[in-house]
Amino acid sequence: MEDKYFGKKPVSEDEPRTKEQQDAFAESKHFGKKSQGDEPQIKKTEDTGPPSEPSHGRGYEPEDKPLHQPRVAHTPKHPPPAMPAVTANGSSPKAFAPPDALQKYIKSLNDPEAVPTVESVIDRGDVRYRERIENFVEIISKDLHSKIDPRTIALDDPQEAKKVIIESVNAILLYNKLDLTPHEKSNVLKIIEDDILGLGPLEEFLADDNISDIMVDGPNEVFIEMNGQIDKTNVRFRSEEHLLNICQRIVNRVGRHVDKSSPICDARLADGSRINVILPPLALKGPTLTIRKFKKERLTLEKLIAFGTVDARTAALLEILTACRVNLLITGGTGSGKTTLLNCLTKYISPRERIVSCEDAAELQLQQPQVVSLETRPTSTEGVGQVTMRDLVRNCLRMRPDRIIVGEVRGPEAFDLLQAMNTGHDGSMGTFHANSPRDAMFRLENMVAMANLSIPTSAIREQISSSLEVLIHTQRLRDGTRKVMQVTEITGMAEDLVSMQDLVSYEITGEDENGRISGEFRFSHLMPRFREKARHYNLEEDLMEIILASP
Repeated sequence: MEDKYFGKKPVSEDEPRTKEQQDAFAESKHFGKKSQGDEPQIKKTEDTGPPSEPSHGRGYEPEDKPLHQPRVAHTPKHPPPAMPAVTANGSSPKAFAPPDALQKYIKSLNDPEAVPTVESVIDRGDVRYRERIENFVEIISKDLHSKIDPRTIALDDPQEAKKVIIESVNAILLYNKLDLTPHEKSNVLKIIEDDILGLGPLEEFLADDNISDIMVDGPNEVFIEMNGQIDKTNVRFRSEEHLLNICQRIVNRVGRHVDKSSPICDARLADGSRINVILPPLALKGPTLTIRKFKKERLTLEKLIAFGTVDARTAALLEILTACRVNLLITGGTGSGKTTLLNCLTKYISPRERIVSCEDAAELQLQQPQVVSLETRPTSTEGVGQVTMRDLVRNCLRMRPDRIIVGEVRGPEAFDLLQAMNTGHDGSMGTFHANSPRDAMFRLENMVAMANLSIPTSAIREQISSSLEVLIHTQRLRDGTRKVMQVTEITGMAEDLVSMQDLVSYEITGEDENGRISGEFRFSHLMPRFREKARHYNLEEDLMEIILASP
């Protein structure tokens, strides 16, 4: 009789099975190879004929187990050894302690005085005195606004307007019999003049040339950036309405508007300082105002050398790049000094060249005699009349420019700027947000793709490599200083990627006891491709002297 799994059925119970039959039985029971050791003991049962259900082999007795068994956590047979009570040299093991520098840094984060408070020149931190002055200002302002129109008087000659304000305030003080000391009267007049003719409590910060940014986060919080560090101030607006009036006055001067229906606006001050306003409900703390301030005295490369932003050798290379009409972009993060550096480089443009600049808010300070400044325009309240940056770049191509300067490349206008660089407008410049020169290449590709021209990626990269020549990368370091980190030349294409080489790089070498970062500018001594342009402008020898000079 043949068995289903073992072939020929044994003649009797005592007849041993063959080796192959024993191995097959072991595999059917354990679902794997038989472990080494003794032969498996097969439990024999009485043969009652073929089973009614599929059998697992002769003598198989299924166990009565539930269909689904609960999971049981696996406990290793050999758990890892416990930490010894003593070390090899007999001492007790020490718990890990964070390094001293890390502990000091974490402690500084929780220090309530880590951000110093800059006091206003009005009260010098005296809260009670400030409240007294503000009460007088509130009383006088109500009567003053009923006698004169601030919007009309602000358009008059500043000296005449101040004279009218002083006469009106003196009359109100006499009529209301308000007793003020000469010092209090002087401060009240200063606050009222700033409210009507200027930007209210922010005027004292605008007059300080050491302050680069003013950030208003609602009527009760004003921060400033000075020497690369952010400080808190005790300056306050009287109310949210007071701050809103200041914001609207700023944007109205440049022909723009901001209200609840259009709560975001970019504008500029008369000196070119950049303004951004965002109103509730988008800003939760109240109207938010950000001012990127320009120094009254124009910066030059010589002053950047004094600040440590560049060294003399790198500055000389940047002068040659500008004079030889090399197409370049200045890259970097927000507040890294891109626009400042671009302003400095424009000094080395020939006065015989015609320059057309395109900006969202005009802030470039070009000193050449032939400068045409263009500015974008947002949509009107009716939803029409928008003029984009791409519209400006396209139009300036018809204005016979020698150079095109784009204040900030951030959209599809990148394609038109590359086209201009490759069609006879050598020396074109712009700024560009990126974390490194390589990231700038990828971002530039994405912005060209935003034009929806269905251009293959390989063609975009070819266009970039043939149009753009140099990237100047800037960075704001953690100590607040700004540095030119890299001067990178685009050398062409290599394996479907834009190839680049660093001509100059800034290497950080350490940090002093005051937290100031130290480093040095290092030249790679690689031969630049724009050497031919330098030869055309009789600057080749100067370029080689800069590139090959010993450190």
